[in-house]
Amino acid sequence: QVHVVESGGSSVQAGGSLRLSCAASGHISDIYTMGWFSQDPGKEREFVASINWRGDGTQYADSLRGRFTISKDTAKYSIYLQMNSLKPEDTAKFYCASSPLTFTPIISSRGTAYNAWGQGTQVTVSS
Repeated sequence: QVHVVESGGSSVQAGGSLRLSCAASGHISDIYTMGWFSQDPGKEREFVASINWRGDGTQYADSLRGRFTISKDTAKYSIYLQMNSLKPEDTAKFYCASSPLTFTPIISSRGTAYNAWGQGTQVTVSS
């Protein structure tokens, strides 16, 4: 079983930046893909970005491409989400997740592909 824990959420002004971190533990060998999702209360969870844990490859939500960057450090069993030029509409709780499925751009964007989720970290962007 894989466990993931997010950190780095905060309150920032519009135009600012944040870097979220996600640390994985447990059966690391079960991880093939990791991703970030966001969710506002009362809304559906939305795909943000994903990364191939076993090699190269990333995928982004079209609306976030260019502002957000996902990266990994497999030696630290961690992934990161660098968020730049933040907007008030980026306000949400951000969740990290891991998947036992081989990375593909399409599958990695689906929440159903992931079987381990963190508790989330809150990002609030004020205007």
